[in-house]
Order: sequence, then structure tokens, then C-alpha cells
Amino acid sequence: MGHPVQQADQPTTRQVTGDLYAEVQTFFARQMRCVDALDIEGFAATFTEDGVVVHASGDRAEGRAAMIAGMRANLPRYQGIAVRHWFDKLLIEPQEDGSVHVSYYTLVTQVNREGQVAFQPTFTVDDVLVRVDGELRTRSRVIHRDTPAAS
Repeated sequence: MGHPVQQADQPTTRQVTGDLYAEVQTFFARQMRCVDALDIEGFAATFTEDGVVVHASGDRAEGRAAMIAGMRANLPRYQGIAVRHWFDKLLIEPQEDGSVHVSYYTLVTQVNREGQVAFQPTFTVDDVLVRVDGELRTRSRVIHRDTPAAS
């Protein structure tokens, strides 16, 4: 007599292919190189025209023009430092409608002319990526500042 065959649990989300994983990683690498180089227009171009960013403070930027205006207003605080955005622990979830939900952790470092590194607070970010003319673009980004869990 044989053993009963057990069915594997069905995944609740669609499986991420290696190609999609690499594409998402490359998309974020290019997007963050724009922002770290203070290429405001290049960074905004990685969003859909009507893209939305909700910052941890609750401030919202809706559309590329609003994103560009907000980033220009913040440029003085980045004089004399090199900024790097580090993403890790990407949870990539393809959706039935073709969009891709990506949740990840971020760490931002700032290095001054003397080489001293300052770490900024960590965040968890939830993005919705969509395809525009075959290329990934960010449709929405919600940034959550990490805080200790309630005891």
C-alpha cells in the first residue's frame, strides 16, 4: 500500500519569476541613482504622470510636477553631502491586473566631505509598480517610518 499523496499548499500570491525579480531590482537601482544624484526630473520620470507619494509625515505629492516642486524645495539640505538610499528585503507580489506590489525596507545614509556617515531613520515602503510602454513605473509609494512595536 502506498502512502496518501498530500497536496502542497497553493500560494496566495503569484510566484515571482527570476526575470521580474531582476527587473524590479534594476528599476529601483536606476530610480535611486537618480535621486541620489539629485536628478530630480530623472527621478520623477520613473513615476507615472499621476503618480502619488505619501511621505511618513503625511505630506502627499500627486503627479510629477508636485514631486519636482517638493524635491527642489528640499535641495538646500543636500548641499555638501552624498546621499545613498539602500533597499533590502524586497517582497515582490505580482497582481492579477498586471501591477506589481513591492514592500521593502530602506536605509538612507549621508556622507559629508570628511567622510563621516550619518544614518537616517529607517522606513518601510509600499510601492505599486505598473507598466507604461513596457517599462516599469511607480504609480504609488507610501512611506512608513519604522517605530518600535507596542509592548
